[in-house]
Amino acid sequence: MRRIFAVGAIALVTASTAAVVPATAAPLRADYTFTRLAKAQPDECFDGVGKPYPAGPRCTTGKPKVNQAYVWGLTQVGKTLWFGTGANVHCLVSGATLDYVKPTANDNWTCEYGESQVRKNDETIPDYMGDMRAPEVWTYDTVSGRSVNKSAEIRAKSPDDALRLSHTVGLRAAGNLGNVILLGGPALENTLNMFAFDATTQKYLGSINFPDYGNIRTFLVEDGALYLGVGIGRNGSAGGAVWRWTGDSTRPFDFTTVAALPVQAADLTVYDGRIAATSWPAEQPTSQQMLAGLWISPKLADGLPGLNDEDKAGWKQVWNARLYEQDRVVSATYGGGGIAAFNGYVYWGTMHVPMKSSMVHATVYPPATDEAAKQQNVKTQRAISIWRGKDLGLPTQKIELLYGEKTLPAWDPATSTWSDKPTGYTPLYGKSGFGYLFNNYTWRMTVVDNKLFVGTMDWSYLVKDLIAGAAPQPPVNARAKRALRDPDNWHLPLIDPTKFGGDLYMFPDTESPAQAVNVRGLGNYLNYGIRNMIPNGKGGLYLGMANPMNLRTEKFDVKPEGGWELLEMNKR
Repeated sequence: MRRIFAVGAIALVTASTAAVVPATAAPLRADYTFTRLAKAQPDECFDGVGKPYPAGPRCTTGKPKVNQAYVWGLTQVGKTLWFGTGANVHCLVSGATLDYVKPTANDNWTCEYGESQVRKNDETIPDYMGDMRAPEVWTYDTVSGRSVNKSAEIRAKSPDDALRLSHTVGLRAAGNLGNVILLGGPALENTLNMFAFDATTQKYLGSINFPDYGNIRTFLVEDGALYLGVGIGRNGSAGGAVWRWTGDSTRPFDFTTVAALPVQAADLTVYDGRIAATSWPAEQPTSQQMLAGLWISPKLADGLPGLNDEDKAGWKQVWNARLYEQDRVVSATYGGGGIAAFNGYVYWGTMHVPMKSSMVHATVYPPATDEAAKQQNVKTQRAISIWRGKDLGLPTQKIELLYGEKTLPAWDPATSTWSDKPTGYTPLYGKSGFGYLFNNYTWRMTVVDNKLFVGTMDWSYLVKDLIAGAAPQPPVNARAKRALRDPDNWHLPLIDPTKFGGDLYMFPDTESPAQAVNVRGLGNYLNYGIRNMIPNGKGGLYLGMANPMNLRTEKFDVKPEGGWELLEMNKR
């Protein structure tokens, strides 16, 4: 049984077991409805930072905690959705990327870092990863509505499989081909773990560790071949590749490298008979090719069918962040985000880890005064920019900025001053972030019903608690620390509580600006991002949400709850 809640032109559909979403929580377009198919449930009891975890849930001591935060990888075979999760990802990013390792707890979430009981019981887990929990593999039957957690099957296979799962940071990508389901994610010691299932029987096939790779981003199927983007080193900071799967159900982990890149490949799409890939930067880029950018492959039809080993040196970078971003240091902190081919163009967007650009800038150029630190914090903030291009790699190549800035502040180390520098582009439709500073990730782009949908992460709900808990490590100096933690700094006047939650935008065609489908987390403003989107075959989408509010578990109040959500969007 399902319930439909309608308020004026707003309609929300939720499974009968889900909490009723307040009508004011989601200003949806009248022509789309959203159904909550499944949601993470509390899996631990929390009684304070560093304390042992009481038995439960149910919790007779402490309060329920929901660790599983992201639908991080999502794919579909027939009537079955397969997805892998990531636990406490907000804590992992804060620790690994921002060097925040000071334990904290508030009304919304806790990050225990080195005080975590999991960290204390496993010396191979570094303090900054102390909040990791084993990810989970789930199936969802789109006909029966039944969800099944397949994780126990992995642990039951062998001690090696169980250990491999427990040491996987999260299952960041999922894909399928040839009756095999593959789910992979970064693992401890900067390696990559992958797990395989039989698509027909749904039985677990096994797992593998790739010691020379450290990250995985996106699977793509084209012309009967399965490709995926991978990275080398922690979060792909030491380079990357694109792989082509050459396996089957008896050899599920066979791949060949079809792109050798100086950066990790992020999201993939097919455009004009080639693969186009966004990328994340190297840890210490020494050239523009090592920045976030856009790459295109050789023609899939050239030589052997599809991409092969012969093509790995033939990729070309056609755009990078430095061609737009005027501050050299800030440009090195950009990431490449969601990408899709749409009506003759490639569309893509950028990614900006909250506060990372400010921290890196303060490391390279330590501010001399408190006022300089505040200025640096303000001048280095970036929201997503949205781009499109055509004729990529050709003399007729055309790249357009759809949402972004005509000028950006840049630091001149010779004069120790900031000034606004022209980017060389005039946005066609509007300012960065679809006009909202806190849209910081272009997480996914997907074409369905001949429309382009764009899902973002919006970190505005995190700002207060994230700033309060900020404790950047050296070499960021004391003035920079104070500026980053200043409660009266740049962020407060700009936050709009009516926009809490990740945003879904839609381009109806190539001649029109994007239209807001929803800017409130699709019915739960704690859903700070739309991590995954795939077509549902009915003109709509399946959406995997990111929601790390691990202490928001009270079911009997009017507030929404934390933990991942699997949603379905359909036309009314």
